[in-house]
Amino acid sequence: MVTSRLFAEHNRESIKEIAAKGGLVIIPIGAIEQHGPHLPVWTDTLNVETITRAASLLVDSSIPVLVSPTLPFGSSDHHLPFGGTMSLDTKVLLDVLMNLGKSLHKSGFRKILFINGHGGNHEIFQLAARDLALQLEVHVAAASWWSVAWSRIKETAAFDFGRVPGHAGAFEYAIVKAIAPHLVGTDLVPSLWPDKDSPTKRDSWIAPMRVELAGSWIKMNGYGDNPGAIPDDLGQELLKLSIDGVREAIESFYYSATAAEKEIGKK
Repeated sequence: MVTSRLFAEHNRESIKEIAAKGGLVIIPIGAIEQHGPHLPVWTDTLNVETITRAASLLVDSSIPVLVSPTLPFGSSDHHLPFGGTMSLDTKVLLDVLMNLGKSLHKSGFRKILFINGHGGNHEIFQLAARDLALQLEVHVAAASWWSVAWSRIKETAAFDFGRVPGHAGAFEYAIVKAIAPHLVGTDLVPSLWPDKDSPTKRDSWIAPMRVELAGSWIKMNGYGDNPGAIPDDLGQELLKLSIDGVREAIESFYYSATAAEKEIGKK
């Protein structure tokens, strides 16, 4: 039996065996969209794929877990004016995630975890998780990689340099540089965002309501605060903390879902 934790490297028989053992499938979700003149358009896909795959290798060996190929496209219409963006409509992305979940259910899996790498996908993958659990006998969890690593990240100095996670700002720049430094550019077009030099409080990302201001992305020139400001050693630390946060989330969800299955079996 193939021992890889990558779904794509298995054949149908080994996948059936893993499903029969109560296996968990993780679906990373990214995006192809502009990240300013300094980061590659697959930043979100690169980050979520790298972090999720690395985390899966650290998961307890007794847990049957598979990481599916990363969905590279997300909801990115707000970046279309800048070029370099390939976006799915909201309903299309929701349908894709629902179809992927239903396919895994047909293959015998009862545990699915969406790990997201792009803020624009946020509400959509959460709706997919909710509806899959309502429509099928399946346990589903959904989180962005930075959210499950939040307790670790907020203890660092990352917030002293700008927004976390932000968009193509100091935080994302640091993560990409830690993963693939050859893809990071240094020639920056000045951001038009008025607060780009202001430190951001650690919990300011949790807003009491959602506000969408027309033209705000154009105003900020398509990317946020202070790219390149985070020191390289802190970037490496942030990457490691993020991987460990996702590892913990995988294990936590698996054990919770397994416990729920046992409770259902008693009834």
